[in-house]
Amino acid sequence: MAPDSRIILTRHAQAEHNVTFDWSIHDAPLTPLGKKQAASLAPQIPDLQQEVDLIATSPLTRTIQTTRRGWAPAIQRLGLANVVLLPQAQEVNDLPCDTGRPRKAIESEADFQGLDLAPLTEDWTSKRDFWAPDEETVAARARWVRQWLRARPERTIVLVAHGDILRRIVAGPAGPSRVMWKNAEARVYRFDPAFVEGEECFLDERGVVAAAGGYDITSSEMDLVAGEGEVEGKL
Repeated sequence: MAPDSRIILTRHAQAEHNVTFDWSIHDAPLTPLGKKQAASLAPQIPDLQQEVDLIATSPLTRTIQTTRRGWAPAIQRLGLANVVLLPQAQEVNDLPCDTGRPRKAIESEADFQGLDLAPLTEDWTSKRDFWAPDEETVAARARWVRQWLRARPERTIVLVAHGDILRRIVAGPAGPSRVMWKNAEARVYRFDPAFVEGEECFLDERGVVAAAGGYDITSSEMDLVAGEGEVEGKL
């Protein structure tokens, strides 16, 4: 990426498990409110919609639904060929709500129509080996995502993902971020000049540009809130 390139990280809109705390919902989709949140993200950032060169998204249903609604003007301009499924950006935990579905299970669904499903390997939903939920493996996966972003030639890239993996993607030398992301929140990052050439290639936040929803906790944040009462960034 060029030195002035931007990465726009976006958390998905409200999903069913966020409001029911039912982590057994397999590949939890957006709620009706979540679909409205995602759609309302687009008009908040009209300039960015025109500047985006590439969109990457976790292949879970809630992130795909958020991508197609929240970044609809950019997709209409770029075409679905420039929407890349990035299973490496899937959510952290091995709970059903955070686990995607095999390619054969989703290829006929409307939300996935027109997308290139080739990146969905047979093991991407396994939550084992490279996909395992332990902290060391997740940190390595987040590093892989940063390196992938760094290697892309585009100047402005969107990545739609999940609260827990986003905290690892925006980790710094001290470890994962502890900021809670709002639903359908978008933040702009650039690579930190001090680390951009290194293996970790940490990011530097430049600010929140939009947020269409409130704070609905992730499966990991349930433990954080219960254990400490408050997490940085939660209003």
